[in-house]
Amino acid sequence: MSAEQTPIPSSASQSVRVLTGITTSGTPHLGNYAGAIRPAVASSRQPNVDAFFFLADYHALIKCDDPQRVARSRLEIAATWLAAGLDPDKVTFYRQSDVPEIPELSWILTCITPKGLMNRAHAYKASVDQNVARNVEPDDGVNMGLFSYPVLMAADILMFNANRVPVGRDQIQHLEMARDIAQRFNHQYGAGRDYFVLPDVQIDEDVATLPGLDGRKMSKSYNNTIPLFEGGAKALSNAIARIVTDSRAPGESKDADASHLFLIYKAFATPQDTENFRRELADGMGWGDAKQKLAAHLEGILAPMREQYVTLMDNPERIEDILHAGAAKARKLATPFMQQIREAIGLRNGTRVASAAPAKKKSGKAARFISFRDEAGAFRSRLVAADGDTLLLSAPYAEPKQAGQFSSQLLSLDLRSLIRRNPDYSITVVLDEQELGASPAMQSEMERESLIVRLLQTVESLAPASDASS
Repeated sequence: MSAEQTPIPSSASQSVRVLTGITTSGTPHLGNYAGAIRPAVASSRQPNVDAFFFLADYHALIKCDDPQRVARSRLEIAATWLAAGLDPDKVTFYRQSDVPEIPELSWILTCITPKGLMNRAHAYKASVDQNVARNVEPDDGVNMGLFSYPVLMAADILMFNANRVPVGRDQIQHLEMARDIAQRFNHQYGAGRDYFVLPDVQIDEDVATLPGLDGRKMSKSYNNTIPLFEGGAKALSNAIARIVTDSRAPGESKDADASHLFLIYKAFATPQDTENFRRELADGMGWGDAKQKLAAHLEGILAPMREQYVTLMDNPERIEDILHAGAAKARKLATPFMQQIREAIGLRNGTRVASAAPAKKKSGKAARFISFRDEAGAFRSRLVAADGDTLLLSAPYAEPKQAGQFSSQLLSLDLRSLIRRNPDYSITVVLDEQELGASPAMQSEMERESLIVRLLQTVESLAPASDASS
């Protein structure tokens, strides 16, 4: 990680954007839950955290060429995170493949990324080293997905200008590359503006790394995992029964700290329960009884979540609805931001850009001005987007006619030169030192810039109708 760190918002009114990706190439096990799912869900509930979670199904294609497995894994992993307590109303939860701006940004970033940087990526170098050791071509079996994986990961992060990205130590290099790529873009195309935030790596030292059945790190590659939900209580109990223990018989004192069975229990127990379990092992509890106690303890924790998981898997349309809604929420930021990126690199569209396809059902409503009287009795007008979001609220007027003129005045002006950006991430439209209207406060600079793009597009879409009626 570079010594230069991106400043994190410190104001209580500002949030820190944290982004987490989950590759959809398998079924989650107990180690995944303890090491990634549980801490991430807990982090998403912290105040002032703007959490983004996505299913990295494009990444899954690098190593998995089984369409059924990828499709099934997308559902299983989404259901797992939801059952584990992820609240889609409080976070942005989406599939990578449902946000087409991400691969578009990936290609743009690919065009400014030096090949030499990709040559140094750990995953690529490991594949080359293995091929050299086998006396085959260095790039044998290496596809461009594996080679350019760090660029797609950079696009995932930079698309939403995440401040922090929780990763394992093996992914630190990819975060450093994302920072390097972001700096290159800002320098080459920024013209005084930093389009991309430089993301900070987040290493959670206290997160549990569970041992598997054989004592090594729990991993599918070692075939030593304990299922999280798959197979139900019976599969959980059967897996725990296969945990390797030493030869000490019932009645003999056991060293809890040398037992990976104890370490698994400790990761899911309170300090008091952990000490009680340690004492029982020291007093001679047999390994069979210890395994039964661990199975019962885990079942008490996992059973309620498993029930929700099964319900979701039995109703995949519910999962789809949640993911589509999350994609629409993500694209509300991604679509206008990509328009800014296109303009920065010279791909400015001559015609109006189509908006992101919404997951919401069409209401038949269009962008419009709404006049009303506020609580103080003043007359106002509000510009509302087609999805119901308020883009701009007029200043208060003493007469309803003045509020009615707000719309015609707004549509006749070049707003770009009249927009003022405020410290609370809102904007104000000012004409001749007089405030015409203001937007709601956003949570970040990126959201404010997205709002500006939506405002300009909405005014442009309404202007022809206004001209035709005049």
